Amino acid sequence: MNQPKIKHALSVTREADFAAWYQDVISEADMAEESGVRGCMVIKPWGYGIWERIQQVMDARIKAAGVQNCYFPLFIPLSYFAKEAEHVDGFAKEMAVVTHHRLIADGKGGLVPDPDAKLEEPLIVRPTSETVIGAAMARWIQSWRDLPLLTNQWANVVRWEMRTRMFLRTSEFLWQEGHTAHADRDGAMEETLRALEMYRSFSEDVLAMPVIAGEKPENERFPGAVATYSIEAMMQDGKALQAGTSHYLGTGFAEAAGIQYQNKEGQQAHCHTTSWGVSTRLIGGVIMTHGDDDGLRVPPRIAPQQIVILPMLRDDDGDAALLAYCEEVRAKVAGLSALGEPIRVLLDKRPGKATQKRWAWVKKGAPVILEVGGRDMAEGKVSVIRRDRLWSDAAKVNFAPQDRDEFAAGAAALLEDIQSALHSEAAARRDANIVRGVTSMDDLSAHFADGNKYPGWVELGWSRPSGDELEEVIAKLKTLKLTIRNTPMDAGTPSGQCLFTGKPAVETIYVARSY
Repeated sequence: MNQPKIKHALSVTREADFAAWYQDVISEADMAEESGVRGCMVIKPWGYGIWERIQQVMDARIKAAGVQNCYFPLFIPLSYFAKEAEHVDGFAKEMAVVTHHRLIADGKGGLVPDPDAKLEEPLIVRPTSETVIGAAMARWIQSWRDLPLLTNQWANVVRWEMRTRMFLRTSEFLWQEGHTAHADRDGAMEETLRALEMYRSFSEDVLAMPVIAGEKPENERFPGAVATYSIEAMMQDGKALQAGTSHYLGTGFAEAAGIQYQNKEGQQAHCHTTSWGVSTRLIGGVIMTHGDDDGLRVPPRIAPQQIVILPMLRDDDGDAALLAYCEEVRAKVAGLSALGEPIRVLLDKRPGKATQKRWAWVKKGAPVILEVGGRDMAEGKVSVIRRDRLWSDAAKVNFAPQDRDEFAAGAAALLEDIQSALHSEAAARRDANIVRGVTSMDDLSAHFADGNKYPGWVELGWSRPSGDELEEVIAKLKTLKLTIRNTPMDAGTPSGQCLFTGKPAVETIYVARSY
């Protein structure tokens, strides 16, 4: 028996065109729009509200680790970067440079930089803040008593990207960047791995986005780093998304910036430093992990509004009583807590047809939508739409009429169940799309052939080659548009040989196409 055909809210499906679907979600969910500057976006209230939730929850975790927030300048003197050649080389092609401080009329109705207002030293619009923070640390740290120094900033950065996509890869984006200094390697590595675990648990518990935490290969390290670690998430098209990174920088940055301290023996020593960060790219990850053909599905923990109440107003005398009834429901639910916080509930009083407002909230991905009409009010009920389970078997929106007091009593458990269900769905999809048993380059090539639309990830044994041998491997992968994502922290020692070198495997890696 044929199932009824569902008419979805979006104009394009994930199956038909995943990239177009992604852009459609952002537009229809009213999250962001183009700004008029290539690669820069205007983040609209719903999209920014999700970022604010990410900030709030993440910031609490950062501060709980003893890290203090600071703010550092947007503009960094070019000379700061010149001290760290390897770091500069990694960002040189992406740097935006300020060379003048004034404009003058060009005599043709336009404006041009004033030749007399050229800066003595060009300023870089920060692509990351290692250099300027390093200069501050060199001033702040004198003795072992000043260590560890744990700082973080929430800011915008600029990297002049050639190919841009909203939230995933933009010329300007928002992020947090942690920077810490320690007396020795052990302290710095402990902080590096603490930040990695913070990101892993945040992604799993808050974003409901399953990730693999592990170390990046040598060629994927942050410029100038001794070791780079990442969390990697699988999107619904099978591609990998690097969702956060944590770097052990050794003493290289400290030596370049002069970050020294006098140890307990009275000797001068260079600090060991770290850096770690996540960005608005997390929102892109949430879209591609949880979105469906009707729009976004926001995990309750980061939803600006977890429950939205839609009164079915008729523009008549009965509206006042209906609004009062809905306000009673709102107040009752707002006084409760779920997932460790007061429930965020919105009574949407805007004029407009109830069906249009419903579909607007469906596309935004509000976890729970309540529709309340005159009959509901008369019977003391609400009609509940659970966004993660939108459709019934009859291809109709899955309304669940419920006594309003029973709904309020179960609201917290409902939100917790939605949070858990989204994670379980994504984890099952990821695990089903990790392929093992590939033993040759021919098999690897066949697996990622164009006919296999969503090939997922391939798990392989790895001999940890370096230098020229690693470059040869990377070149082979590049022909297949593949990258090594990371070596999972908890994978254990594999058996067998490395597919690429034929040497005994010493660790496990994931290979995938990526964003």
